[in-house]
Amino acid sequence: MTIIKSHKKRDSRAVLISLILLFHLGFFINPAIAQQNPKDSTQTITVGTSKVWGKVDGITIEGLVEGPSSASTELQIACVFEYTEGDIYKSPPALAPAVNGMVHLDEALKGQITEIRKTGRFTGQAFETLLVTPPAGTMKAGKLLLIGLGDRNKFSPELMISIGRVAMREALTLGVNNFAFASDLKDAGIDSPTALVAGNVTRGIIEAYRTQNYLKAKKMAIFKPVTKVILLAGPSFFMTAGEGIKEAINASL
Repeated sequence: MTIIKSHKKRDSRAVLISLILLFHLGFFINPAIAQQNPKDSTQTITVGTSKVWGKVDGITIEGLVEGPSSASTELQIACVFEYTEGDIYKSPPALAPAVNGMVHLDEALKGQITEIRKTGRFTGQAFETLLVTPPAGTMKAGKLLLIGLGDRNKFSPELMISIGRVAMREALTLGVNNFAFASDLKDAGIDSPTALVAGNVTRGIIEAYRTQNYLKAKKMAIFKPVTKVILLAGPSFFMTAGEGIKEAINASL
């Protein structure tokens, strides 16, 4: 009996030591991190890093690690869901404020993104748009376009193809030479497939541009060409987004 008790004690100590070692080696993963696409957290890129993923129909498609409030462009496009209380600030599931581009955008505009959504001035229904002229010194972009994504609980990556189309059509209507696009899904706490979303946005942008070029050839459209589209991504999602963007570009060629 004594020997058996001794074995039990040694076994308990061994289990405890093993648990401590596993904890210090990082085997207990933060649930918020565990929900991310494994590829998203494998490589963190420095803010400001840019890369040309390809070129289609005269449009250079570039990736940039930057937030929508800091990207230098004629038109910044950002996406938002229908408002729920404190949605972009609830961390988790939303990204922490330090890496949350939508939080930075809201703060740059003195909380007006939250205000217009909270008060129903902009409801964020799917495909709804709102054009904002940022006060001088608040953003690097000359104009800001918000595009609604609808109910967050009904989100599907396929929606982003249509959102990409809307983005390009609005950019052509505004006559800009370039624009930056931020889906802001991770910022809002949506555990979305990064590569698929980025690829779908790219597909929508290309499709819409080709439709307008078709109409232009039929003398049914007049517009200033877009020469660059900048797709923004967070440091942890840049390379994964690039995979989806390149796939969409190659499929269109």
